[in-house]
Amino acid sequence: MPAVPAVPEAPLAAIRSLPSWLLGRAADRGRALVAEALAAEGLKMWHHVVLSAVRDLAPVAQADLGRGVRLDPKDLVGVLNDLQAAGLVVREPDPEDRRKNAVSLTAQGARLLVRCEEAARAANDELLAPLTAAERDRFLALLIRISGTEG
Repeated sequence: MPAVPAVPEAPLAAIRSLPSWLLGRAADRGRALVAEALAAEGLKMWHHVVLSAVRDLAPVAQADLGRGVRLDPKDLVGVLNDLQAAGLVVREPDPEDRRKNAVSLTAQGARLLVRCEEAARAANDELLAPLTAAERDRFLALLIRISGTEG
């Protein structure tokens, strides 16, 4: 029998050592953990993002909400339709411009959002579990610096 050739070292070693690749894998894992936690509450990631933004901005014009969360208007309509059908938000004429819709949370939406925020925090705690408290603080500070979101 002919000898089996040796398997060369992983051809992507150089790629897999790049900070951008590693950050992407960490982000993928974090998103998966949060998505799983939110799914247990019956929500998807965009549902959670929109509920959180509505809570912070309400009453908010639907167009302003879409710009604020950087979601295409067509996609936002779908998310809001889901949330409204579940009784989590209401859309009513905007008191400042009745041609627009203003979005607000319902009491049920506010309660669900609290549970989702707790679930997302727990998922992020799981993601960062290998780090000490001091390492977490340093890691988050460094992420803020390199992400361009500080200040």
